[in-house]
Amino acid sequence: MHPYRDLPDYCFWSRSMPSLHPGRIDPVTRSDFITASDKVATIGSCFAQHISRKISELGLNYYVVEPGPADASPADRLKENYGVFSARYGNVYTVRQCLQLFDRAFDAFTPTEDAWEHPDGGYVDPFRPQISPSPFATVEDLREDRARHLRAVRDMFTGSNWLVFTLGLTEAWRSTLDGSVYPTAPGVAGGRFDEARHEFVNFGIDDVRRDLHALIEKLRNINPTVKILLTVSPVALAATFERRHVLTSTVLSKSILRVAAEEAQQTFEDVIYFPSFEIITSAASCGRYYDDDLRQVNRIGVDHVMRVFEHHFIQSDAIRPDERRDDAPSLVSFSNEPNDVVCDEEVIEKALQRSGLGRVTA
Repeated sequence: MHPYRDLPDYCFWSRSMPSLHPGRIDPVTRSDFITASDKVATIGSCFAQHISRKISELGLNYYVVEPGPADASPADRLKENYGVFSARYGNVYTVRQCLQLFDRAFDAFTPTEDAWEHPDGGYVDPFRPQISPSPFATVEDLREDRARHLRAVRDMFTGSNWLVFTLGLTEAWRSTLDGSVYPTAPGVAGGRFDEARHEFVNFGIDDVRRDLHALIEKLRNINPTVKILLTVSPVALAATFERRHVLTSTVLSKSILRVAAEEAQQTFEDVIYFPSFEIITSAASCGRYYDDDLRQVNRIGVDHVMRVFEHHFIQSDAIRPDERRDDAPSLVSFSNEPNDVVCDEEVIEKALQRSGLGRVTA
């Protein structure tokens, strides 16, 4: 007799990993089904967009509070970042950024920096600098659009039944004046970097844990029944500001986020971790789930993750083929290629090219 005797097969590597075809590995051990009427919202890094598409493809209720102008074409809506996520906030990479977005939506925090000048003229929002290919003509236009956006974000937080939050990064840039966290460094997609006003920060496990718990508690105060699905993006950092190899920084960031997600799942009811990160990065895939750049996830990897997601979170009787929603904002706005995702972090490479440095090489 020993304590391992009656454990299920998934507790043993030999029974759940090498014995299966790599495409059939399924590390999910906790399921909770999304119904056809549930409003499912998404926020976070670029990988969250794949779950948005899957929800739309299945005909479920992908909750989009900023769908864009009704008379705009799908291509035009995509250019303006409508339907990419539930609201037009672009990539929300860090937990601190998401927590501050929540506070801004409920008038609990107003950042000091209001607008950044764009190199080509006009202005961009420091907290979503790439939501449009064209900058705002005036600061007043920017403020009006942001006010509408934050009202929509408030509706998203209060009205969703599920919130899918994909944790992406721990590295960020913030204001030294009030701690505001930006999705990109000042000067990369707008604005001007100033050492007296801006600083680099790499959030540690204590920071991320505290921020994630605070976010969940605040969300539950205004939406007590919402279920939260946490994932960690398997997409590597595009760049690190730490003086170490980007691969090492990637592993550190993802490890911190993974631990924080696990502790949140153990602490809060109806908070579930979904292991998309583990599926993509597993040794069983032999690197076949990444594009040639070894960063973006390819179609094979995305399909594996989505098969597992559908199996554990979508009831087969919740949808029928004739109920698939061909007009779902996230579905019509994208091509069928999985790497056709909006990734604000990649603007770093574009900034290097503008500076004449080109692509960074080893």
